[in-house]
Amino acid sequence: MVFSKAQCLVLLLLWNFTDAGRILMKMKQRVRDVQLQRAKQHLLTAALQHVKEGRIHQQLDHFNRQDAKTFPQRFFVNEAFWQRPDGPVFLFIGGEGPVYEFDVLAGHHVDMAAEHGALLLAVEHRFYGESINPEGLKTENMAHLSSQLTDLAVLHQYIVQSFSLSRRNIWISFGGSYSGALSAWFRGKFPHLVFGAVASSAPVKAELDFSAYSDAVGLSLMNEAVGGSEKCVSAVREAFGAAEALMIRNVSQVAKDFRCCQTPKDHQDQVELMQSLADIVMGTVQYNEESVLMSISDLCGVMTNQSAAYKEEREPYQRLVKLSQIYRSSSEEPCLDVSHDKTVKDLMDTTVQSERRAERQWTYQTCTEFGFYQTCEDASCPFSGMVTLRSQTEICLELFGISHNSLPGRVAFTNRYYGGDEPHTHRVLYVNGGVDPWKELSVGNRTDGGEEAESVFIRDSAHCADMSRGRVTDRRSLKNARQEIEKHVESWLKTAQQEKRRSEDI
Repeated sequence: MVFSKAQCLVLLLLWNFTDAGRILMKMKQRVRDVQLQRAKQHLLTAALQHVKEGRIHQQLDHFNRQDAKTFPQRFFVNEAFWQRPDGPVFLFIGGEGPVYEFDVLAGHHVDMAAEHGALLLAVEHRFYGESINPEGLKTENMAHLSSQLTDLAVLHQYIVQSFSLSRRNIWISFGGSYSGALSAWFRGKFPHLVFGAVASSAPVKAELDFSAYSDAVGLSLMNEAVGGSEKCVSAVREAFGAAEALMIRNVSQVAKDFRCCQTPKDHQDQVELMQSLADIVMGTVQYNEESVLMSISDLCGVMTNQSAAYKEEREPYQRLVKLSQIYRSSSEEPCLDVSHDKTVKDLMDTTVQSERRAERQWTYQTCTEFGFYQTCEDASCPFSGMVTLRSQTEICLELFGISHNSLPGRVAFTNRYYGGDEPHTHRVLYVNGGVDPWKELSVGNRTDGGEEAESVFIRDSAHCADMSRGRVTDRRSLKNARQEIEKHVESWLKTAQQEKRRSEDI
């Protein structure tokens, strides 16, 4: 393996794709870009000199000795804070997107590394970023893409050898969203390698029909503590009902109102439009005050404001049109792309350097492992009932030849293997935000085998908000949560040191 010094921070794209809608994915990308800009404000050019980029050649199939094929897995190391030789190792696990220098230079885990003299390590998930199967992303080449954790175990051994580490170097893993689940699972499956794990906004339970996501969005829109109200969620529900009804009578008018790139004449395109409009609301709720578009308070202001400024948009439908205008203006998109055929064509792009390379891989994992399909078939859903489980899972057959009927078994296997939302884990800290819909698939203060799960619940917080560097404008609940996380990590390190000393005395 050859190390090269990182020259600069690049734009961070495609971070957490635990959702299917294209607009929600774009909103996530922009959140990640804003985090980068904030990090740059705190970083000195000299800090980059401590970051090294590396590659390790991982086997495509760790369980078949006859298959010698490998892929290059990328990782970054930051030694700036490391107190040699016995300082701990803080491992940031990548999820469904690239990792960057940023991941060992900024964030709450980096602040804690500075406090405890830790070696910082960030590793990319197989088949994402630059850790791509050299044979490309055709369906037959993606058979080895999964959440398997053996790559992390092999990397652990490699880092131990490369940096002459010993049992005195305590490993703590970190991750958020899908990578938060990986952090928890790594501790659960390889407890002898990682002493503790922080799992932020981690959907550890696979769920085929994730209707609870939309229900949770509705509840957050009613949450007065973050600017929501019953009037707001009622307006959203009425707006989607009106859009769906008008589409039946006059689809051309709907296309004109929402400035669609194409007139959604067939059912699949109409579902794309309804999903896109729901994405705007979902993304706002999921990230709330971390969002680059608007907060829940802002969105509810648009949907319910009765001032003269909104005299031209009295009806909820018109307010929904206004939300789409705000989104397009913010994202500088001239129109909303609602072509299902274009979506499929983009996802069929198997070139390694494809702009949408993370989206194809993540779609594959939802089809083979997790589901996570955010449907709207329940009466409590505030969006369009056109977004069904069948409409969401058709893509699995179109892209990968995976039938709808096989999906329940695949999701059930994932939960049997990892434990679902009642995992047999110890020293895993599950961190969740009260307005984050993904908390529905994570772990709270449940008991498993008589032992209480370690968790931090941030009442008014959004998805992965605790992972960012603290800001003056952060809510008190978020500041307190970071302090609680710090206490857990400090306690784990002290416990590990005590156990090592006792074992050495024997």
